[in-house]
Amino acid sequence: MRIAVFPGSFDPFTRGHESVVRRACGLFDRIVIGVGTNTTKKYYFDLDKRKSMIEQVFKELEQVQVQSFDGLTVDFCREVGAQFILRGLRDGKDFFYENSIAVMNQNMAPEVETVFLLTSPTTAGISSTILREILRNNGDIRPFIPEGMKID
Repeated sequence: MRIAVFPGSFDPFTRGHESVVRRACGLFDRIVIGVGTNTTKKYYFDLDKRKSMIEQVFKELEQVQVQSFDGLTVDFCREVGAQFILRGLRDGKDFFYENSIAVMNQNMAPEVETVFLLTSPTTAGISSTILREILRNNGDIRPFIPEGMKID
């Protein structure tokens, strides 16, 4: 069974994230969306809220599961039996950042391979950081999050 972990803080989960997961469903038997904590980030939504928002999006897809985790992504991969880490890339800047992490993960867990998917052109400009700023200024982020995902 090909199992991939799609890790992130997902604060909030975006249409870009959704696109990556839905397209990856054809590549993997199971995708575990790992909602992690990043010690350098200040969150807009708490962990339980982030997890429940993502579960709403994929409730019809049995092959997609949502779990929270602490610690290293490679340790979480071992915990759930994943052989792959799935990451989305919006641009070259993302590639350089993600490539460094992939190399470190490969050194720590050679049995886990990182797979990059390019985001769709229509979602490449969406970032959780920008969406948090829109929220803090009472803006509407509905065009940038998965349809039907409730943020209130």
